[in-house]
Order: sequence, then structure tokens, then C-alpha cells
Amino acid sequence: MEPTQILAAVSAGLTFLLLLMRHVLRRKSTLPLPPGPRGYPLLGALPLIGPAAHVSLANLAKRYGPIMYMKLGSCDVIVTSTAAAVRPFVTTLDLQFSNRPTTIASAKHVSYNGNDFIFANYTPKYKLFRKLSTLHMLGNKAMTGWADVRRDEVRLMVKSMHESSQFGKLVIVPETLICAMMNIVGRVMLSQRVFDATDPELGSYKELLKKLMTGGGLFNIGDFVPAIAWMDLQGVQAKLKKGHARMDGMVESMLARHAATAKEREGCPDFIDLVLGSELRDEEGEKLSYVNIKGLIMNMFKAGTDTSTIIVEWALAEMLKNPTIFKRMQSEMDTVIGQDRLLEESDILNLPYLQAVVKEALRLHPSTPLSLPHYSFESCEINGYHIPANTRLITNVWAIGRDPDAWDNPLEFDPDRFLPGGKAYNIEPHGNDFEFIPFGAGRRICPGKQTGILFLQYLLGAVVHGFDWRLPDGEVIDMKETPGLVMPKTIPIKAFVTPRLASTAYPH
Repeated sequence: MEPTQILAAVSAGLTFLLLLMRHVLRRKSTLPLPPGPRGYPLLGALPLIGPAAHVSLANLAKRYGPIMYMKLGSCDVIVTSTAAAVRPFVTTLDLQFSNRPTTIASAKHVSYNGNDFIFANYTPKYKLFRKLSTLHMLGNKAMTGWADVRRDEVRLMVKSMHESSQFGKLVIVPETLICAMMNIVGRVMLSQRVFDATDPELGSYKELLKKLMTGGGLFNIGDFVPAIAWMDLQGVQAKLKKGHARMDGMVESMLARHAATAKEREGCPDFIDLVLGSELRDEEGEKLSYVNIKGLIMNMFKAGTDTSTIIVEWALAEMLKNPTIFKRMQSEMDTVIGQDRLLEESDILNLPYLQAVVKEALRLHPSTPLSLPHYSFESCEINGYHIPANTRLITNVWAIGRDPDAWDNPLEFDPDRFLPGGKAYNIEPHGNDFEFIPFGAGRRICPGKQTGILFLQYLLGAVVHGFDWRLPDGEVIDMKETPGLVMPKTIPIKAFVTPRLASTAYPH
């Protein structure tokens, strides 16, 4: 036998042994998979998921259980639908499930290929994102530093609403709120106001944001069958690419203006100045790139503005349906604040009913009904079930907030449940009470949860304390939702407002 033949035979033998060892070491677990629908060839359970994925998954969980396994396309997916089901995944298995799947085609087009904060894997880069964001924007000290910005923009929002009332114009709630939120984030991050209340681009931007945030949450076939992602059968990727390109142009323009006005901010740096000039690095010397900075700005403008406006609008919708709740909140604020001035952030601690209304809106109408998918590269065991490697984890936040085993009368909007004497009095949305996780839980909990709660309380309190509200004659509140990554009202609230405070209380 020739030496080359001997070498080839040895090589083939070693290869066979390696494959055999891999098979032995990776033999299937004797534990069963969690229960779930069998699905169909190639597509798995995808045909069972309707347009409102959170509702479809909640209905399937009623049949198969709170920890449900399904094959979506070629992807292994676990769906949790109760507090007890979520707990182990965000405690003992938290680190293992702290990554994001890298094959979500639609996500690539809105995250600079995973180079932003939200879709980054749990790596040193992600930890640096979080560290800088907490230190310079989302932490308590940073929040105190830009309290005046929030106050200015809320007062400008109230002024705009007051002017609309004087001319008998309808207030379009999502546009009014998004204007204030965009300007708060723009001023803190880049020292720039983004929109004026009368800006004709405001409505189109709100629609763009809605398309990006709802389209990004659709069950896109290409996300679960990567081999055919290039075909974009539902047109999701094309729409997201177009929307992302427009948002990217806005961010590029803002960064250019930011660079051109650097001297004007000497001694008074904004968030981007602090991040760009920061020497903070992790142990491995990680630092944010220009693309990372763009991704972070886009995250703050999208997730930091749209989610808050959605919750405030849902809260208003519930209160307009139930005027007793509306009047009760106004009465509380009149007692604490009076009618001679506007609400201040410092008042909120003394307004438990306002806080309870915000919590109830977060429970019944979470802005993100399904969590962003978590991902484990390794297999594990939980509750007697085998979880395969390379599995996606989705938490049905919407279903958990409506679980009848956790909440009395779960479909009723009842803020009293969060007041003294209510069963949920001690439950908080900070990630420790797993029956109430609108901001998530574990290592990937929303880093802006405290900021978000403050925004919700301040914005909702300001518009309820400052004005009485009336729908146009013959109209009623429509409670239809547009499902996606976020869950806005399908038909926005448009209403007439009437000032109810002393005329001197309103900015002029």
C-alpha cells in the first residue's frame, strides 16, 4: 500500500472515530421535550400563528401548557406563558439565555446587523452599551441631571394642547406624545429638538415608527426558515430596509449637526459627547464604534419614545371608557397639586392613584406583548424537560399579565388592585415579580425601566390634570390593537380638550 493510501486510510479512520465520539457525546437526552403542537413539514407550527401572535400563542398554551415547545420553520422555540414558567429562565438559566438569535433576517435590517444595544449578544460590547447608558442617561444620577429638559418639553406639550383648545382643534394623542418624547430624547442625547408640535413631518414620522415597530415583530417566515429568507415572501424585509434607511438618514443628519456645534457645548456635554469622549472600557478593552453609536441612538428614539406613548394612549383610552377613573385621578391631583400650577415630577410620589393607573395600563396593555427572543447555544434541562441547544425563548408578557391564576378579573381595568388593600399592592414592574414583567426580567431586563415609568407617570398626569377630554360627537373609543413588536392602538385617540386649571397655570 502506498504511503498516501495509508495516510488517507488513517485520516478516514480518525474522522470516523471523531464523528462517532461526537454522536455519543451528543446523544439525545432521555428526557422529553416540553409539550407543544406538532406542526407541518418545513414550516412547523408557523401556520398556527395568526397575525396577533401573542393571542395565538396564549391560546396554544391553554392546550399545551405554560412551557411550550414548538418547531417554527427550522428553529427550536420555547414559549413561556405564566410567572412560574418564566422564573427558571430568568434566574438559574438567566446567563445561558441572555443572547439573541443571530439568524433573524428582519432584525438585521433594523439593528445594523446586530450592532445596536437591543439585538447585541450578551458580550463585553453589550455590557459596555449598558454601562454607558446607565451612567450617562438612564441611571438615577443622570436622570436628575436632565430633569429640566423633561420639564421644559412637558410644558411645551401642555402649551400646544392649550393652544389647540383655544382654536377648537382636535388633539391627536400619539402625535402629541411622540413630539414631546422625541424632543426629550433628542435634547438629552444630541442637544437637539427634533420636532415642533406643528411640524408637518410629525405625522409621517409617527407612521414610520409604527411600521418599524410593528413590522419588526411580525412572524416573518424568513426569520424561521433562513434558507428562504432571501425570497422575503411577506415583503417584511423590504419594508423594514426602507424604513431603516430613512431613520438612518435622520440619525446621520443629527450626528453631522452635533459635530458642527461641538464648541457650543463646551462645559455642558450631552450623552453622545460623554460616550464619544469616554475612556470607559471593559476588561477586554471594548469600545463603541460609530455604527454602535448610531444603533444606540436609533434604539433610544424607537424603543425610548414609541413604547411610552403607546402605554399613555392605552391608559387614556381605558380612562375615557371609564370616566369614574378619569375623575378620580383628577380629584387626587387637585388635592395634592391644586389648580393653580401644572404637575411637577416631585408631585408623583404623592399620587398613588396615578401610579396605580400606570401599573394597570402596563399590565393589561404591555407595549411589547412578546419579549424579544432570548437564545441559548447549549442544551439544558428544566422541570423534567429537555431543552435542545440553539433554542429561542419567547415570553408571552401579554398572557402573563392576563393570567386568571395570578390576577383577579384579569380583563378588567382596575387600578385599585395596586392600592393598599389590593392583592397586587406589593407587586412592582421591576423584574422581581414574575407575574408582572412589562420590562422583562433577568440580565436582559430593559435598562430604561425606571426612566420609562417616570415618563408614563409624568406625561399621563400632565394631560389628565391639565385638561378635561371629550371625543367628537358620535365617536366612541375603539380598542383594536395593531400587533407586532409593539402593540399600539389601531385607531389613534383624537379628542377635544378643555383647560381646567387657572389660566396662569398654562405656559404662554
